[in-house]
Amino acid sequence: MIAFVNGILDEKRDLLAVIDVGGIGYNVNISAYTADRLPSKGENVKLYTYMSVREDAMNLYGFLTRDELEFFKLLISVSGIGPKGGQAILSVMTPDDLRFAILSGDSKSISKAPGVGKKTAERLVLELKDKISNDDILSGKAGGDGENNMIIEGDDAPQNEATQALVSLGYSLSEASKAVRKVMSTGVQGDDTEAILKMALKELI
Repeated sequence: MIAFVNGILDEKRDLLAVIDVGGIGYNVNISAYTADRLPSKGENVKLYTYMSVREDAMNLYGFLTRDELEFFKLLISVSGIGPKGGQAILSVMTPDDLRFAILSGDSKSISKAPGVGKKTAERLVLELKDKISNDDILSGKAGGDGENNMIIEGDDAPQNEATQALVSLGYSLSEASKAVRKVMSTGVQGDDTEAILKMALKELI
């Protein structure tokens, strides 16, 4: 089993990276999320890998962090989701967004991944919900019985209030939380709910 590949990025095209390791080029399948964060061609890169072995093929799937790799393994443990399905899901949602979606029961956002239907997304949420906790989410909190229940406390209250407002407008919890986190990364004041909400709406429209 190949745990990781560490070498020079020789080529990147679509969802495939070619890593030159000591003169040997490894074809590594990557998600769009990983592809967007790869260094430039000719630079060094380390990808944590999962090897898929079938009767007719052997494929490497690579990720920039162990967290992405472990989440990928979690996804393909679900019945009906293979490596390509896991790759597709991680191409449209970050691991953190997926945790939010799973905890809140937001199968709709997950079903947007190519080849992942409504029933498969619902099964994924059902099977993985007990394997993920609120502590796993990097920012924002989900709780209660459904999407519209948010834990509002401390300095995060304005961010959570803005997220809840977006959900009430019809956006999924994962979409709303992603937009709010993007706004917060720009340096907006975290104590102004209205400002956060307005900027987040611009990200979503």
